[in-house]
Amino acid sequence: MTSLTLNDGRLIPQLGLGVYKIADALAADTVEVALDAGYRHIDTAALYENEVGVGRGLARSSVPRDDVFITTKVWNDRHGYDNTLRAFDESLTKLGLDYVDLYLIHWPAPHQDRYVETYRALEALRTDGRARSIGVSNFHPHHLDRLLAETDIVPVLNQVELHPWLPQAGVRAYDAAHGIRTEAWSPLARGRAIGNETLDAIGARHGKSAAQIVIAWHLSLGNIVIPKSVTPERIRENLDVFDIVLDATDLAAIAALDSDERTGKDPDDLD
Repeated sequence: MTSLTLNDGRLIPQLGLGVYKIADALAADTVEVALDAGYRHIDTAALYENEVGVGRGLARSSVPRDDVFITTKVWNDRHGYDNTLRAFDESLTKLGLDYVDLYLIHWPAPHQDRYVETYRALEALRTDGRARSIGVSNFHPHHLDRLLAETDIVPVLNQVELHPWLPQAGVRAYDAAHGIRTEAWSPLARGRAIGNETLDAIGARHGKSAAQIVIAWHLSLGNIVIPKSVTPERIRENLDVFDIVLDATDLAAIAALDSDERTGKDPDDLD
């Protein structure tokens, strides 16, 4: 497992487990399997309604708490300084933890025009140590421009939809120029990578699956990546990617998939 250094000096495992749309009843077993397999990074959110299960899986595991990087996020209906502090307290209680490694604004929700106020609450949480690092999710560069101008702490990362059909070159370049790591959600394009002819062909040359090729592509770009699965075999398979070295021909073929297509909403459109 490789780790990357964030702009606050802390380390984040580059490959983690995303738990979006994993039912709370399944989350504990899924997290426990992932930790046993070698994952040390779990990404959840208040929206996912599985923070209780994630916390239970972490508590059941033999892996020490301080060895696991836990991320959660504040949802759009809790924007605002005081609302965000209360939402964080609720997430921490559900997780059964006294701190999280990373707390994110899930979406900027620009029509509310409260994400700067919300981020100031994150700054307070970092200052008191209950959120060791803070960042954002689904922020366009123009959202980040405002945040950097009106707040004090540069986000450690920006988690965005990112996959071969939406490689987000502009966002990645902006993030890198400002010392912000880029993290990919929907890294397999909600399953679109599975069965893709181009990716299957590259996988065949490397003796790997299409999903493993895409995860290796993310790692080669320097992205943090959080593929989701509830299947133990797939969870372990998604971790077996660090021996993949993609050559220029592979990278060119993957680059040709770029169609600027989202599987989710544009951040400017989601309230």
